Amino acid sequence: MSLAVLLGGLAGAAHAAEVLPFALPLGLQADAAYLPDANPLTADKAALGKLLFFDPRLSRDRSQSCATCHQPAHGFAEPRATSKGVRGVAGTRNAPTILNRLFSKEQFWDGRADDLEAQAHGPLTNPVEMAMPSDDAVVQRVRAVRGYAPLFAKAFGSPGITMARLGQAIAAYERTVTTGDSPFDRWRAGDADAMRPSAVRGFAVFSGKGNCVVCHTGFNFTDEGFHNVGVGMDRKKPDLGRWLVTKQDADRGAFKTPTLRNVALTAPYLHDGSAATLREVIALYDRGGVANRWLAKEMKPLGLTPAEQDDLLAFLESLTGDVTNATPPAKLPD
Repeated sequence: MSLAVLLGGLAGAAHAAEVLPFALPLGLQADAAYLPDANPLTADKAALGKLLFFDPRLSRDRSQSCATCHQPAHGFAEPRATSKGVRGVAGTRNAPTILNRLFSKEQFWDGRADDLEAQAHGPLTNPVEMAMPSDDAVVQRVRAVRGYAPLFAKAFGSPGITMARLGQAIAAYERTVTTGDSPFDRWRAGDADAMRPSAVRGFAVFSGKGNCVVCHTGFNFTDEGFHNVGVGMDRKKPDLGRWLVTKQDADRGAFKTPTLRNVALTAPYLHDGSAATLREVIALYDRGGVANRWLAKEMKPLGLTPAEQDDLLAFLESLTGDVTNATPPAKLPD
């Protein structure tokens, strides 16, 4: 990715800044970018955020970085059902991908973070993730690395390392991690040979009988909404998802619709990592989810044939594209 290329004309949901300091891959839409006015996206800030994202020194025992659970080789997700943090403490939810978060406002499966800036803070002090004892401890740890001070001054235009700036820098980097230019995008752009015939048929299933497009909508294949598909609701103590944030009865068991871009790389699936493969996810939706009082109205048995399920899988695999700014830094600051 070239950070020298400017792409103008943005008008996102939060009165986004007027330029992106990088070019978007084929298939993505600049006018859908979410860029908060309080955190203009610049190349220097994103470069700083990338170092912080990959730096394990931000965790209590210096063993965990953001990239521990959001691994570039696995679609910026993690190949385990639920994450393990410092000292091997297990979490309860699957690590979602950070791909294309440029186009998203609320973060986490339950949307409890208002934006990427807020999301970046959470894992740093979460006792089952990076487990730093406090915000001040995080700041002191970063200040102790002499090489960070000039980078913060360059990125923000003045000296100073603060928790707010840490979150802004990490969020800036995460917004540069995008994916597009997949076989599907090239097919939509006119290359008739870019997708296999089975994937073309699968797109028809996705858009029609499969009813997938009702939630996995738009160029990023997500409505950014929260829906109950029943996963885990048959347990004695189910994870109530969005309800834990809103306390609205309709949000019980609802979780955020993930993007489907590069979904073939991000197994296992669902908020609890309970589906090991995409075939299992397709089977779940074909059954109409797991019945419960708050099941989303969009969920219903689909009656897909085995051939249709095969084609749908081929389409999902066709959404795998190049990822920008994914290579880990060669060296961290001293």
